[in-house]
Amino acid sequence: MSTNAKLKTMQQQDGKWVYSFGKQLCEGDASMKNLLGGKGANLAEMSRIGLPVPPGFSIPTEVCTWFYAHENTYPADIEQQVDAGLKQVEKEMDALFGDAKKPLLLSVRSGARVSMPGMMDTILNIGLNDETVAGLAGTGNNERFAYDCYRRLIQMYGDVVLGVDHDHFEDILDTHKRRNGYRQDTDIPAEGLKEIVDAFKGLVEKETGKPFPQDPRGQLWGAIGAVFKSWMTPRAVTYRKINGIPGEWGTAVNVQAVVFGNMGDDCGTGVAFTRNPSTGENAFYGEYLINAQGEDVVAGIRTPQTIDHLQQTMPEVYKELIDIRHQLEAHYKDMQDIEFTIQNKTLYMLQTRTGKRTAQAALKIAVDMVEEKLISKEQAIKRINPQSLDQLLHPTIDAKAKKTVLARGLPASPGAATGEIVFDSDVAEARGKDGHKVILCRTETSPEDIHGMHAAQGILTSRGGMTSHAAVVARGMGKPCVSGAGDVMIDYKAKTMTIGERTLSEGDVVTLDGSTGELILGEVKMLQPALTGDFSTLMEWADATRRLKVRANAETALDAETARKFGAEGIGLCRTEHMFFDPARILYVRQMILAETQAERRAALAHIEPEQQKDFVKLFQIMKGLPVTIRLLDPPLHEFLPHAEEEIAALAQSLSVSTEKIKQRIARLHETNPMLGLRGSRLGIVYPEIYETQVRAIFNAALDVKKETGETVTPEVMVPLIATKAEMDILKALVDRLAAETGIKGYLTGTMIELPRAALQAGVIAETAEFFSFGTNDLTQTTYGISRDDAGTFLPDYQKAGIFPADPFASIDVAGVGELVKIAAERGRETRADIKLGICGEHGGDPASINFFESVGLDYISCSPYRVPIARLAAAQAALKD
Repeated sequence: MSTNAKLKTMQQQDGKWVYSFGKQLCEGDASMKNLLGGKGANLAEMSRIGLPVPPGFSIPTEVCTWFYAHENTYPADIEQQVDAGLKQVEKEMDALFGDAKKPLLLSVRSGARVSMPGMMDTILNIGLNDETVAGLAGTGNNERFAYDCYRRLIQMYGDVVLGVDHDHFEDILDTHKRRNGYRQDTDIPAEGLKEIVDAFKGLVEKETGKPFPQDPRGQLWGAIGAVFKSWMTPRAVTYRKINGIPGEWGTAVNVQAVVFGNMGDDCGTGVAFTRNPSTGENAFYGEYLINAQGEDVVAGIRTPQTIDHLQQTMPEVYKELIDIRHQLEAHYKDMQDIEFTIQNKTLYMLQTRTGKRTAQAALKIAVDMVEEKLISKEQAIKRINPQSLDQLLHPTIDAKAKKTVLARGLPASPGAATGEIVFDSDVAEARGKDGHKVILCRTETSPEDIHGMHAAQGILTSRGGMTSHAAVVARGMGKPCVSGAGDVMIDYKAKTMTIGERTLSEGDVVTLDGSTGELILGEVKMLQPALTGDFSTLMEWADATRRLKVRANAETALDAETARKFGAEGIGLCRTEHMFFDPARILYVRQMILAETQAERRAALAHIEPEQQKDFVKLFQIMKGLPVTIRLLDPPLHEFLPHAEEEIAALAQSLSVSTEKIKQRIARLHETNPMLGLRGSRLGIVYPEIYETQVRAIFNAALDVKKETGETVTPEVMVPLIATKAEMDILKALVDRLAAETGIKGYLTGTMIELPRAALQAGVIAETAEFFSFGTNDLTQTTYGISRDDAGTFLPDYQKAGIFPADPFASIDVAGVGELVKIAAERGRETRADIKLGICGEHGGDPASINFFESVGLDYISCSPYRVPIARLAAAQAALKD
């Protein structure tokens, strides 16, 4: 039985479907987030530590599982438990749900076990109808406030539960404001709101064929069902896919008493972070709106005020909020993202959760909290998502570059990006797939834009603040974002945006600077990042913790220098074939391939050898004695030959041969399945002069560097695609013979384990091979029988169907490919105790795969240069987990 099934059975036996929270009764705590969701668990925890939390109850994630497993229905006894939870809320609030004189209103919100900001639905003011709205007006002697709440309910409920397009409600609201000359929603008086309520109800009846629901309990259950259904909306599914969140986790539903931030100027609502989520600075950061409710701040409908302004308008509330800020950080020992409401100068906490932050902020917060003795170095290492370091490894705008600033907004998410303007998320996704770099420009983003934001290089919005949807999601994605650029007027129909007298059209190129909030015309020069300060500190802690060494896949001087800058401890894979495509030597490579005799091949190779030797000298010099693993020629020879008629003609002319001869040779080299044909070690056996040339260049380069610098170089010669010990024996003898001829003493000869047979025969192969490097790209291909280049046609369908939990080329298949790696490692060590074991496939930069490689006991991992910091941190986390 699966874990989910066990939990489900436990819940059925236990019969508990509702968990109350509040001052008088609290049945949950922060440890229960898998059951109550992050929001519900933290509401319970805040209640437990004495913070002012409006009472409510959580319906656990297992009800979501039940809901989808039983055709959108509920357990039999849940309604009785919801009624009991509701009575407890009524008791604490001294109000009755559905009462015409003193009505209790409820909010219904989602709450997955991990934060999914804006991805699922929220409904406020459940319980209002034509009778209770009068009672609400009477309790506060404020008719305007009551009808403002009612129109919000109809709009949210109509959109989320009844499926009436949100924009239809907005059109009615905007038309009323224009007709009466109102600028803000807060300008509309009570009579105007009554008109809007009537218009909203008319819209609902027109679109659904039924009047707006007047039964409070019917509203409540409609809202609960809608929140559960929102778990499977396209935007939520897309977000989970991007962030690796399993669909079977489900969401909880949180039902909570509504407190009102829209009763007047001594009321408000806000969102804040206990530290700056963009920079990590230890300063209170957030925004609030006076006389507003619920989602107004994050929706970007009105431009909010910064949180420090609250100190002037409501100093006592501000002081209490600051005290709570410090209390939450001390309790959770992490930066918190909080939501609050102020009702008649009384503060209420509606949410706390671990705040999303940029990679830069995450590093600073982690390092600062160690210095503040809130957390340990080990906790700091485990707290940083290795993948997030990608945000630090991309260009920023050169301060010296000339630039034409078109507009300025808020610096919502740092970094810089250049791309073509697009105004629609579907267009952004389509152009992104075609290889275009795009900047998504919207008046404001909504959860429906998640796919376009994912595809875009950066996001620009003309409305919204630092905690708007665009800002929060962009920071989580590590993409630059400029929000609230009020001078930018976007026309979706014309596909243009106008700033003053300048108009830009879809396809025009702009640059965003998310660190300064600037929108810049055209492409601007950018700089590579400097990794110092907090990054260096954390990496030092990680390096002191990890066991696995981290190398880089590099074959050019630039690759090698970049790898060293990012902390690589050697080269784990130098692909020599990439050097063959250099314009200075490709002609001789093709001449060698077209040669009919060994003598002709050797003549062509004589031109290539000194060039390869220079390449290896550069790599050895940059690595300064660190290990360098050089893979001998691997791909099939046909890859180096031209195929277009004009290219064939040009080659024939340069070699003074007929085009017919070249075509004949290309035809002879043709293979039905070249990846399983004449390649790798087979090339070295059939054409030993190729490998002889390469090995001689490697050894002579090592000797040259030793002579020039005194640095001892121990090259590692790697033979690709070995299937049998006999192949390894032949090619090891070739390497040893050339070592004797050149006079080099220190070197290693090993192989890539990239075939299942080689993994199973590793014990025998290790009698000859002195190291193994697992080529997990090809090992995955040959284990699954899947071509990596062609798998895109069905892999998404396999993942969607749950056949593959993840792309096996991105994250290692532990059960299959991983088992072969484990077998090979064990058998190799049985034969040769000191055999060096590494991995050089793309999995070397994947944190989940690195965790597996640590468990198997490999000696090193090798990845692309820009993944080196990610691998260093992931290796430290794997060591701590182990």
